[in-house]
Amino acid sequence: MYAYIRGIVTDISADRVVVEAAGVGYELFAGRKTLEKLIQGEEAKLYTHLHLAEGVQALYGFYSQEEREMFRRLIGITRVGPKLAVSVLSVMDPSDVISAVITDNPAAFDPVQGMGRKMAQRVILELKEQVKDAPLPAAKAGQPEIHVAENIRAEAVQALVALGYDGLTASRAVSAVEEAGNVEELITKALRKLAR
Repeated sequence: MYAYIRGIVTDISADRVVVEAAGVGYELFAGRKTLEKLIQGEEAKLYTHLHLAEGVQALYGFYSQEEREMFRRLIGITRVGPKLAVSVLSVMDPSDVISAVITDNPAAFDPVQGMGRKMAQRVILELKEQVKDAPLPAAKAGQPEIHVAENIRAEAVQALVALGYDGLTASRAVSAVEEAGNVEELITKALRKLAR
């Protein structure tokens, strides 16, 4: 119904923002990462999702289209509602979620409030097919193509978690490695990135 709303940010609270556009104040629920990018009194453009459930309407706002797309994927998962999806996007970027799914790393979701390990495994299972062809986060324009097998990445993430790194940090470090011939080399390169 609404693709985006552009207007002046009039109020920011812990979980929502009010954007005034054409004399109407729109209350949008948003994650922490989106809210941190907004400044009260300045213009903002937020991509929106109107959620209708059991007679309740709620408008959700996102700083980028990628965030909104990941939110929509998340709420399509069994037992993941909009509040949990916003919690995920408050802690993780869409690329972090893709990386966690590709590397089969439920530990990456540990910092997400309200998400246990079983729910994290469900998210990974249900998103696996949707993101299997998505490029890993480090493969951005101008960077070399990544040549590391998916199963090697998963082993490397598990090894870093066993060494005491949290799942999200481990996932990001492994995803940042562009090329590795085996799991040991991948772990070594990821540890070097973590040491910087």
